[in-house]
Amino acid sequence: MIVSLHVKNMALIEEVEVEFGRGLNILTGETGAGKSIVLGSVNIALGTGNFRDLVREDADYALVELVFHSEQEVVRKKLEKMDIPQEDGEVIISRKYKNGRSVSKVNGETVPVSFVRELASELLDIHGQHEHQTLLYPKNHLGILDEYSGQELAVLLKQCSEQYHTLLQARRRLEKAQADEASRAKEMDFLAFELQEIESAALKPGEDEELEAQYRLMANGQRIMEALSETGSLTGCGSDSGASDAIGHALRAMNAVSGFDEELGGLCGTLEEIESLLNDFNRGLADYMDSFTFDEQEMHRIEERLDLLNRMKAKYGKTLEDVLAYQREKEDRLEVLENYEEYLARLRAEYEKSERNIRQTSKEITAIRRQNAKVLKAKITEALVDLNFLNVQFEIQFESLDKPCDHGMDAVCFLISTNPGMPAKPLGDVASGGELSRIMLAIKAVMAEQDAVETLIFDEIDTGISGRTAQKVSEKMAVIARNHQIICITHLAQIASMADQHFQIEKHPSGGKTVTTITQLSEEESVTELARILGGAEITQAVLDNAREMRELAERTRKGRSV
Repeated sequence: MIVSLHVKNMALIEEVEVEFGRGLNILTGETGAGKSIVLGSVNIALGTGNFRDLVREDADYALVELVFHSEQEVVRKKLEKMDIPQEDGEVIISRKYKNGRSVSKVNGETVPVSFVRELASELLDIHGQHEHQTLLYPKNHLGILDEYSGQELAVLLKQCSEQYHTLLQARRRLEKAQADEASRAKEMDFLAFELQEIESAALKPGEDEELEAQYRLMANGQRIMEALSETGSLTGCGSDSGASDAIGHALRAMNAVSGFDEELGGLCGTLEEIESLLNDFNRGLADYMDSFTFDEQEMHRIEERLDLLNRMKAKYGKTLEDVLAYQREKEDRLEVLENYEEYLARLRAEYEKSERNIRQTSKEITAIRRQNAKVLKAKITEALVDLNFLNVQFEIQFESLDKPCDHGMDAVCFLISTNPGMPAKPLGDVASGGELSRIMLAIKAVMAEQDAVETLIFDEIDTGISGRTAQKVSEKMAVIARNHQIICITHLAQIASMADQHFQIEKHPSGGKTVTTITQLSEEESVTELARILGGAEITQAVLDNAREMRELAERTRKGRSV
């Protein structure tokens, strides 16, 4: 349930904080006082509204914060998935708007607005002023029935959606495969040409890298030999001059005196190691120079081979491994084309199997829908009678679709007749705006019996009704409020009188500007507000007495006593 709403710098609201309670929370006020701002602020907090339309012009920023208390497992799991901490079932959703940007947070952690919307769907359900218009569209009727049908149907619908995706893929593969014979022959010829070109190249993975290394060596052969020759002359490789000869003379000189001092002996040993290392180097250098050859014909062969490999990579893949993978793919494709009738038969079998599967699932879905439709029809009819549709006939009509889709093979339409002897017709053909509003309330009342969502918000559910019908609507609201928290914006005293908590929205001047405030009313203040709604500009004692009596009658109704 919603514990509190905090709004700052939104339209006429400078700053208000409202603490809601359990049961029926009623908000009333004069037209234009700012009731729509309250609902707009809630929508913004939940990620479905736009800040730009409501932020005060004189404010640096705007803030909307909703505090919920929820023990629902699904809410806890969603928070855990986002690594958001939760203590004592508290969920705080806040959205702040500043410098043209909005930031959304849940329990202090910044989150994308999409997550706010996802979380909000588990916490509350908002029935706006025009939501009843959705009843004009039969596609929404199927959604209501499916929601009522519960988890058993939800599992099948998920399975059906996956099967429909599989069916579409099978259909696309089959349609793509059913090309004309000329196109197939043309593709086979082209594939054969590509494969012959790749096969004749006799590619080996890594061959290009090895050849490139050899080519680099050959291309720099002269430079390498010049460097080696110069190095050999300096180190004394193959000659009696150079570093080798000089070190030999130095070593003989050191040997002559090394016996006079232990330290000289150590230096002499170091010089012997240097001579040995240099001799090893010179031998290695001589071997390399002897083995190094430059074959112009071999270099030309490597150059041509590299050109071929690079052409293959330019046409068929970035690496030789990619080219070979392309070859295997096209070999598989050519095999398919050469055995095309078998391939087509296999695709047709896959498509037919997919269609059989989804049709079977759709059949099970239809059975569950029809079973639940009987119960839903009876409950909605009962709720409509409670809402002063005295001679109502309500039907749920089924039609079978020609082809399966992601939600089965059913089309559903709600039919109604409010006059005896008249056949039931689609809601859009016979129901007025006020009637649609009551029908939606009846549906909400029925759905609330099994709905895990704890809070329902109704924005002016009283559209187009008055008198006894308004009284019936108020009684139905009180029934729903026994198991749910209800927040309702209304203009009717009959509905307002049922409030467990009554809030007044007022607009008044303050510091040279107009501001909106929200005040929770005491019992006596609630009676005065009911009198204002009943009496208009002048509130007489008779009107006050009437309001007090209405409040007392509502109290007895809420407690289940006879009126």
